[in-house]
Amino acid sequence: MTEKAMRPEDITRLFVERSNAGDAAGVAALYEEDAVLAYPPGSQTIGREAIRELWEKVLAGRPHFEAEEPLPTLVFGDIALTSTPPKDGSGARAQVVRRQPDGSWLRVIDQPEFVTPTA
Repeated sequence: MTEKAMRPEDITRLFVERSNAGDAAGVAALYEEDAVLAYPPGSQTIGREAIRELWEKVLAGRPHFEAEEPLPTLVFGDIALTSTPPKDGSGARAQVVRRQPDGSWLRVIDQPEFVTPTA
């Protein structure tokens, strides 16, 4: 059985582990069925199946992801906002996650990279 995210912050760790293992289906399982992923840049990928297909293509190149220390999570009932700062300090990644009936958490909205505009 695939490990579930029992805390909002677990999703980032599981994402890194599954991505580095080349497990596109495992990455997609971290999203709700109708989730929205703001990727590729300037567009959106909607739905778990489309997210899986996208990650199959991305992971075919065997990229390596590094774990990043999450910023403090904001929780409001069954909704949470998680984020991590990229190592280059150029912005932040942010995700809205929702608690599922079994107590686990899944991504609903995923903004993989928010780049701070330069003046």
